[in-house]
Amino acid sequence: MYCSTVKTRLLAGAAVAAALMLGGCQNAHIVTASGPVPEAPRSETDWRQEMQAWGDRYRKNPADAEAGVRYAQALRSTGQHAQAVAVLEQTSIHNPRNTTVLGAYGRALADTGAFAQALDVLGRAHSPDQPDWRILSAQGAVLDQMGRHEEARRYYASALKIVPDEPSVMSNLGLSYALSKNLRMAEDTLRRANAYNSREPRVRQNLALVVGLQGRFEEAEEIARADLSPEVAAANLDYLRTMLAADKNDKGKPAQRLLRQAANHS
Repeated sequence: MYCSTVKTRLLAGAAVAAALMLGGCQNAHIVTASGPVPEAPRSETDWRQEMQAWGDRYRKNPADAEAGVRYAQALRSTGQHAQAVAVLEQTSIHNPRNTTVLGAYGRALADTGAFAQALDVLGRAHSPDQPDWRILSAQGAVLDQMGRHEEARRYYASALKIVPDEPSVMSNLGLSYALSKNLRMAEDTLRRANAYNSREPRVRQNLALVVGLQGRFEEAEEIARADLSPEVAAANLDYLRTMLAADKNDKGKPAQRLLRQAANHS
């Protein structure tokens, strides 16, 4: 966790999400009214190939909604968040009622910290009479980044009424509790999410982070090893120990930063 690559694995999404999920990140799930975009590539090389192909198509026709969304997705996956926002801003101008574009645009804005604008755009990506649980979850995640945790949980609750026990929503809910320093409730929620879908690495790594934040490092490392090599799992926990030690001198801010990074990519 002391080289930049390993540190990114920890910070970009609950201990290791960058290595597992890429793409701004959500396993490349662009929140839409109709569902996520098709399964996306995961390697850096694949993402750059996608960026080249969709970028060429977008430049030929900035009004092409699919090209704009897919190009921005590749940009986000390679860390080019401001450029992704610029692309989706133009695409949304040409497609002001396209909920796929608006969902992607809102998520990209959240990547850059433009949370108020992200909420506005996400609010236009679905309607009260036709709510999209992915958008509701994304709105909750943005509110959590703004420190509005109780409000965020109302959005997660609304999403869970549509898709009960959906692991990705429950994972966001668990991180919301963690951001409120209720680590016991966070752990319980994340364990339930993991039980519903033990194949989802993001949920499991969020659980590892929350367990580690409670000082149970060996248990956290064991959880993390389900998706990581022993070396990376151990390095993640070493870094987490460093953050917790720094908490004593910085009023808990390092651990909160880790949680906010995790929430931003969930």
